[in-house]
Amino acid sequence: MGIVVIVFLLFLALGMPVAFAIGISGSIFFFINPDIHLSILVQKVVSSSQSFTLLAIPLFVFAGNLMNNTGITTRLVKLANALTGHMYGNLGQVSCVLSTLMGGVSGSANADAAMECRVLGPEMTKRGYPRGYSAAVNGVTSLITATIPPSMGLIIYGSVGEVSIGRLFAGGFVPGFLMMAVLMLMIRFTAKNRGILPERRKAASLKEVGRAAIDGVWALLFPVILIVGIRFGVFTPSESGAFACVYAIFVGTVIYHELSWAVFFRTLKDTANDIGIIMILVSLSGIFGYGIVYDRVPQAMASFLIEITTNKILMQFIIIVLLVCCGMFIETTVIALLLTPILLPVVKAIGVDPVQFGLVMMTVTTMGIMTPPVGIALYTTSTIMGCKPEETAKQSVPFIIAVLVVVVICVCFRDVVLFIPDLIFGK
Repeated sequence: MGIVVIVFLLFLALGMPVAFAIGISGSIFFFINPDIHLSILVQKVVSSSQSFTLLAIPLFVFAGNLMNNTGITTRLVKLANALTGHMYGNLGQVSCVLSTLMGGVSGSANADAAMECRVLGPEMTKRGYPRGYSAAVNGVTSLITATIPPSMGLIIYGSVGEVSIGRLFAGGFVPGFLMMAVLMLMIRFTAKNRGILPERRKAASLKEVGRAAIDGVWALLFPVILIVGIRFGVFTPSESGAFACVYAIFVGTVIYHELSWAVFFRTLKDTANDIGIIMILVSLSGIFGYGIVYDRVPQAMASFLIEITTNKILMQFIIIVLLVCCGMFIETTVIALLLTPILLPVVKAIGVDPVQFGLVMMTVTTMGIMTPPVGIALYTTSTIMGCKPEETAKQSVPFIIAVLVVVVICVCFRDVVLFIPDLIFGK
């Protein structure tokens, strides 16, 4: 398996698209092991995508795109602005609150970062926010969507690791809101130092906030309906994705009257592009994953790490360092697909709850979208805001530190993650 990993890293260094780097390097494993029939190679490509749970991914991507194109996002911006207009760096605060609200809509940190730069970026520039600072705020606050359900990362982690997606969704609420609070404090601190004043002197009245909340109530109800529906067996996580699509179409046509046929077909096209990228990674990673299991890499990794320490907290910090390093070079979905079957048995062996570890793992790996040299959102937000990625990366440092503070809290205090899942689903 060592040769396969070396070839994979070499392809990445040469700039090969990640999906092809995974597929080609994984195929090499079959050619250098004549005892394995080559038909298994083809079977793994197909079987990797034949998961009922994974069906939730294209459905939630479609639902998220529908909601972005049917006026729900616009109404969430109004609510976020009503809540934060009196704060220092209020547009940055809007970005933070909006990411929390959008977590239950898009489920994708990359999509959230791009959307917020397009929606808030021009106004931030007009009000004197440095472009790199704006790109950093919109990019890092999008990491909240890695925890607030329905997170795509949590669905992948739950599918690969056979962990309850309902418990993962429920476990994401407290870390998500905690991350929002910590990032808002950091935005206030940095904005005040830069002299970025609030939009208005006084906080919005309860009447104004209530009016904005009522206008956005259909979006706010969405994650609640998902959790309640899964908890009481109304639908499985995959079926909840289908419900999300129907829900978005209903709200867009019947409630807001903004979903036309032209918008619908444009949404279908965007969704097909998004799903194609995700599912080719899922399919080709099956080849790579077979080699990992065949060579007993999880067992070897478990033995190696347990020899270092059996302390739960120290082990998780070691893994966090590993994930941060991987996130700098490898796309989030790939890390979840390849490392979940390796790391999950390790943490389970020392008594770490898989739900707690899943929230920590997906928060840290999603952070890679804003770290050089291959952070997707880093380049996306920099391009939209018209600044250099180096400037965005520099401005991101205090916000990355804030996210890591939340990760440390989740590691040290397991009930921060597990309180709601245990309350809803039982221990």
